[in-house]
Amino acid sequence: MLAGFSIIPIGVGSSIGDQLAVALKIVDESGLPYKAGPMNTVIEGEWEEIIPLIKKCRDAIMEKEDRVVISITIDDRKGKLNMIEEKLSSVEKRLGKSLKK
Repeated sequence: MLAGFSIIPIGVGSSIGDQLAVALKIVDESGLPYKAGPMNTVIEGEWEEIIPLIKKCRDAIMEKEDRVVISITIDDRKGKLNMIEEKLSSVEKRLGKSLKK
């Protein structure tokens, strides 16, 4: 399963880097494969691992903030592993070139 998620604290001004660093530290320490991007973070794992991890990120940010908006997109496909790498590799093969990463 892949889950792309973003957590946006509301009411903290135009920079949310400090709050995002808190969440990404939690993701990094989880041991699950992930890729951080400029608009969201993608995690690979099982439902029972991913959903509690996103909640843990939310809880940590809510310790200091009053409101967050969370977006989650899930791609749940049986029998597929290493989807973080394989999904993009599949498209690159079709294009015949590497994409910017």
